Amino acid sequence: MATKRTPVSLLKILLVEDNPAHAELITRSLEDHEIPSDIFHVNDGEKALDFLYRRGQFANLAENTLPNVILLDIRMPKMSGLEVLKEIKLSPSLRHIPVIMLTTSEAEQDVSAAYKNYANSYLVKPVEFSKFIELMEEIGYYWLGWNHHKLA
Repeated sequence: MATKRTPVSLLKILLVEDNPAHAELITRSLEDHEIPSDIFHVNDGEKALDFLYRRGQFANLAENTLPNVILLDIRMPKMSGLEVLKEIKLSPSLRHIPVIMLTTSEAEQDVSAAYKNYANSYLVKPVEFSKFIELMEEIGYYWLGWNHHKLA
């Protein structure tokens, strides 16, 4: 049985999720699995880009607030996750940030569009609570523990 690696660095995660229950579940799961992280949560695509570009209500954020990873839902108000993904990956200052599509959509056109726009991973949120928790644990250990990333 493999030993799970505990991350040693504090990770900055941008969670882009419009469903408050899903956002809470994701945040609690990462905390419960002792993933040392700062989680910044926004509930729509426009706010995600405002956060990343330090515009509007995020204009005064420190330079070191760029996330190490982005968890991005697809179906959101104002601007879809696919539109946000496309803008992130077109930006020379943001394209290095891994983007994990974390969505309920299993539609082939969404999966294809995500990878066409350089998503680093596409994960479907399970309906069953225990499976959702298991997925979040695996995200924590793989993307935030095992995976080497740039610490801004």
